Amino acid sequence: MPTNKNASIRYLALDACFSNIRKRFYIEDLIEACNYALYEYVGEGSGVKRRQIFDDITFMESDQGYAIPLERIKDGRRVYYRYGDPDFSIQKKAITEGEMEELRGAIDLLSRFQGLPQYTWLDELNVRLQGLTGDKNVEKPVVEFEQNPYLKGLHYFSVLYQAIQKKRCLSITYQGFKKTQSDHFEFHPYFLKQYNSRWFVFGQHQTLNQISNLALDRITELEETKTPFLDNDLVDFSEYFEDIVGVTVDTGAKVEDVRLLITPELWPYVETKPIHGSMRVMARSEEGIEVRLDVKINYELVSRLFALGEGIKIIKPLSLKNSILEKAKELILNNK
Repeated sequence: MPTNKNASIRYLALDACFSNIRKRFYIEDLIEACNYALYEYVGEGSGVKRRQIFDDITFMESDQGYAIPLERIKDGRRVYYRYGDPDFSIQKKAITEGEMEELRGAIDLLSRFQGLPQYTWLDELNVRLQGLTGDKNVEKPVVEFEQNPYLKGLHYFSVLYQAIQKKRCLSITYQGFKKTQSDHFEFHPYFLKQYNSRWFVFGQHQTLNQISNLALDRITELEETKTPFLDNDLVDFSEYFEDIVGVTVDTGAKVEDVRLLITPELWPYVETKPIHGSMRVMARSEEGIEVRLDVKINYELVSRLFALGEGIKIIKPLSLKNSILEKAKELILNNK
């Protein structure tokens, strides 16, 4: 039976009490032990009440729990709790079939990260979990997620993630695509996003009062600084990407009414994988399906539409149509 983190901590605390034959644990002692364990592990431990402990004991005694051999020993008008078998512990008990299924699912899910530099520790964890569940003969994987384990900069992912979590300012050396020399600056990271198999970190540049994004594969050096961290009071990342395709956000750009005509042959692909969340059908004809997007025009949108090739026609705006035509001309010239 799945349990939440706090419940698991309480069960382990109670197990330690019940296993201790040198001390008598009354209900008040059990409450104190659980609160202390919660404080040690999650930083809070004053909310456990008597009813919660009794419910935990009932669960631990059940077959759905751990089937613990618990004795209730009277001491005058009070009762203390102890295992009937002094060698018993829920940590020695074999995991249930349900728990084994959950672990197998966890192994399958974690396996998709194998091969990435920041997840090398998963190789050892996988072996340990397979031994625990009894899966010695591991079958061939049946699920594969898109990833690029050879992409540069992946080893910075965990450092950036920890910096975001702990609110740390970073010193970064960055080599832009179109620059001949690297830039060195302080950066306050707020958010990580993956797009088209590449990772980007969003945050505040030391000299700019706006959100910037950096591609991890263009970072050449990174280290933590003692500069006070600037909290993010600029944007809400749950809404920041709503009006775009990809990761390039021009806060000064306006949302455009983009109209496209998609051929009947291409439409099933686009219908099941919309170009943007705002896409909706405006008209249907023998020539194709006209759709509308409400988006800001950026590099990623142009690239996505260009990749759809002859199956798509730009109705408006003219600026977007011209961008596609320019890319087409460059492609032709480069392949003559």
